[in-house]
Amino acid sequence: MASPNGRALVACADFPYAMLPAGEFYQESIAMLGRSERLRLELGVSVLSAPRKVGEYWEVETSGGAYRAKWVVDTRPLAVPARGGAVLWQSFLGQEVECAAPVFDSDIAEIMHFTSRCDGRILFYYLLPISPTRALLEVTVFAPEPTGPEAFRSELTGFIDRRLRGHQYWIRRTEHGMLPMGMLDHPSAADGSYVRAGLMAGGARASSGYAFQRIQRWAEECAHALVAGRGPTPHRADPWALRKMDALFLQVLSRRPELAADLFLALFQRVAHPRLVRFMSDRATLADYAAIIFALPARPFLKELFSPA
Repeated sequence: MASPNGRALVACADFPYAMLPAGEFYQESIAMLGRSERLRLELGVSVLSAPRKVGEYWEVETSGGAYRAKWVVDTRPLAVPARGGAVLWQSFLGQEVECAAPVFDSDIAEIMHFTSRCDGRILFYYLLPISPTRALLEVTVFAPEPTGPEAFRSELTGFIDRRLRGHQYWIRRTEHGMLPMGMLDHPSAADGSYVRAGLMAGGARASSGYAFQRIQRWAEECAHALVAGRGPTPHRADPWALRKMDALFLQVLSRRPELAADLFLALFQRVAHPRLVRFMSDRATLADYAAIIFALPARPFLKELFSPA
């Protein structure tokens, strides 16, 4: 992690940073579903109208026909990403590139490299090496509005050109996403037999947008509940202390984006790395919470804590 005011290097042999290719994940998931005699996956099918409950069963009209079920798990987003849907949006554009020369240090991932600019947004670069000649390079922005890929195109190209220092390279794939940070409203369905889940329904961690492991844990819990005949379960609410800490942190980032680089640098420099990993992975202890609080400068947080909403 780096900013104009410093750099933090984390030895992560005990908690390695990992990249899971989405294509391989989906292929394995589809293969597992195909081996089951109790499940059926319908691809290329659209839901035509809102599910409605008739008696004890839900009816869902789709382009592939009508379905009836006692329980429904709906992972479709309620709305498209838009200003006002979250405290901040984490938007990113990245490209996996292959370079003609070995320009990448395959032992070091640069997860947050801040610049000195601040135009009301929080912008940083991300570099995940796959080999000395291959890496994923990305531009990420935290801002009140979600940002489409074209807004990042020239920024990403400039980042790649600087890091590859004129060497020839080939783009192997491109990725873009918009993650909510602090959803302002993700209502649950009134009927417990109909559950909303996923990124836009409480699956993402407010202060980071991290969602993959959280959703995997929820999916396992939900599956066990279904097998036991209890019906589907929604995402669990985060502990009270974690919700309050995340909300205050996002409030400071939203109102004082120029502080972001120094705040993240303080976390990486002043908090023991196992504590920070546990905090980011939703496994923090009370001692970890205390370490996070004391690592950050008190003044901006106290100011926001006692300022009107």
